[in-house]
Amino acid sequence: MENQKLKAFENNVKGKRVAVIGLGVSNIPLIDYLYKLMAKVTVFDEREIDKLDQETVEKIKSYNFDLVTGKNALHFLRGFNIIFRSPSCLPNTLQLISEQKRGAIVTSEIEMLMNICPCKIIGVTGSDGKTTTTSLIYEILKAGGYNCHLGGNIGIPLFTEVKNFKEDDIVILELSSFQLMGMEISPDISVITNISPNHLDKHSSYEEYIEAKKNIFAFQDEDGKVVLNYDNDITRGCAKEADGKVIFFSSKEKLSDGIIYEDGIIKECKDGVRKHLLNVKDLHLRGVHNYENICAAIAATIDLVDSEVQIKAIKDFKGVEHRLEFVRELDGVKWYNDSIGTSPSRTIAGLNSFDEKIVLIAGGYDKNLDYSPLAKPILEKVTKLILMGRTSSKIYNAVMKELSKDPDIVFPIYRCDTLEEAVERARKVAKPGEIILFSPASASFDMFKNFAERGEKFKSAVNSLK
Repeated sequence: MENQKLKAFENNVKGKRVAVIGLGVSNIPLIDYLYKLMAKVTVFDEREIDKLDQETVEKIKSYNFDLVTGKNALHFLRGFNIIFRSPSCLPNTLQLISEQKRGAIVTSEIEMLMNICPCKIIGVTGSDGKTTTTSLIYEILKAGGYNCHLGGNIGIPLFTEVKNFKEDDIVILELSSFQLMGMEISPDISVITNISPNHLDKHSSYEEYIEAKKNIFAFQDEDGKVVLNYDNDITRGCAKEADGKVIFFSSKEKLSDGIIYEDGIIKECKDGVRKHLLNVKDLHLRGVHNYENICAAIAATIDLVDSEVQIKAIKDFKGVEHRLEFVRELDGVKWYNDSIGTSPSRTIAGLNSFDEKIVLIAGGYDKNLDYSPLAKPILEKVTKLILMGRTSSKIYNAVMKELSKDPDIVFPIYRCDTLEEAVERARKVAKPGEIILFSPASASFDMFKNFAERGEKFKSAVNSLK
């Protein structure tokens, strides 16, 4: 069956003046698509032209599209019919507001996808756990026989693929506050893993951030479904604003209805009756935060696949790369890559995911964070600490301050100049039965392009050990 919404969109775009803000990954396929539709396109990017991918710049020139760059680029945003904003260009940007008042349609690649998508959409947002939860939902539904499409913050840009979607397919999207802000459509099934202060350097207030997150369910009707974290005050309070069905998950409360993690078991609760689904000892994933993500994924898919399918897919799931990712076991020692640990709170969650004794490799780029909260968990969970990068002194000082409270404690700390040196040191000092955890509690920019490159370098160094 032909997608009438897509056909109407394509007819509406032909020959129109279209602005595309930002040369991000998702917008490049969009630019190709608009070229095929013979739209009159101007691309805006606030970076200087020499900072852009030159191959992409040449492509834009070959399309005879206009390209406006530099910090004042948006001053020239005038007279467009349709404006596609990137997630980093928030809808409260003055130039967008001005164009919208003049009559322009302001949207984004992800919002337009949701408007013209012919099939069911599941959306996941939250301050933490989005990627793991989204990936779990995708794997569960694939195991259930659905043709699935993974997008948003992960996967591939889906907008230009929508022409191939069928009515019985399912789209699964990881959605950030920047993507949700200003959106006027919600997924059929929505998940909020948790809400805590985040991205306040971009949002004008915590309240604005919260309201953006709420858009994931705000436009549902009574046929919609929203999965909420009962243990988080803000997400629990969202239930009274939801028009559709609400399903809670929890790791702290014995809910009469919902999905819970309790005493090492993930359970489905219905009318006060508890059905055991999974013993977490059978899982690759570690940590209460991951068990909460599993609860959320089960709740989101509970009406779509049998519990047996959910259980098998979750047992098979080895986790998302760079998030407590098991790398290898060597001489009785297991190595884990948690390069996503870019802050003390993330590294604390990683430490709390293991019962075994830990050799911790930490340190990296300094984001001016407070490392004092990390000291006590390190002394409680870690047997040896290996430090590198610019934050090594901050972490060292925080641990030493905590150690000064009990001068009888002997705690080995090693300083290394490179990641490879840190890996070699960890191999020498770790004992059989211990875990070596790479969770830097810091950003990567002092030595690496991003956390993913850092994680890849760590895995390469570990896998090269003989």
